[in-house]
Amino acid sequence: MQRSRFGLPAGGALALLLALTSSAQATTLVRASLSDLVATNSQVVVGEVVDAYSYWNPEGTFILTDVTLATREVVKGESGKQLLTITLLGGSVDGLSTVILGNPQLVPGNSYVLFLNRENLPGAAGSLTLRDLCQGSFEIQGSPGKERAVSQAVGEPLLPDRKGQVEAVGGAQGLPLATLLESVRNAARQGVRK
Repeated sequence: MQRSRFGLPAGGALALLLALTSSAQATTLVRASLSDLVATNSQVVVGEVVDAYSYWNPEGTFILTDVTLATREVVKGESGKQLLTITLLGGSVDGLSTVILGNPQLVPGNSYVLFLNRENLPGAAGSLTLRDLCQGSFEIQGSPGKERAVSQAVGEPLLPDRKGQVEAVGGAQGLPLATLLESVRNAARQGVRK
């Protein structure tokens, strides 16, 4: 019988981790408006995922995934780096997975608008990450000139925001990419003026 690094049967370790993850945080997300996303994140970028690599943190207590993003445009925040490394909670290593409910799904080859901030993750202090989980990830769909940005929070159970809204930004149809980016720029400018 194959054993996990915790001495449990491989399937038992997975079940334990899933139970701990889902009970420790049922991932209840309060709906974030576009202005909230802009205000609470230091960077907003457009780019394509080129790679993803999962690994154990240095303490061996949690699986993290580093996602490499080739930036196409920096809409808010520091620019200059063509490749960004974004660290997400969860992933799979040697058949063992940590699943974070509400986590974004960043797939190599796909393009996204990402709302990023530096946060302290288990064993990875100051990592660039999606602090708002799936609400901070908009997948770009459609052909050039007709691209739309669709929030990965569509379909997630969101608690009402302070205005009572529960639908993810843009709803199921998303927003035209140009409209989303212009709205982000406007919100960032207003935040600077305050």
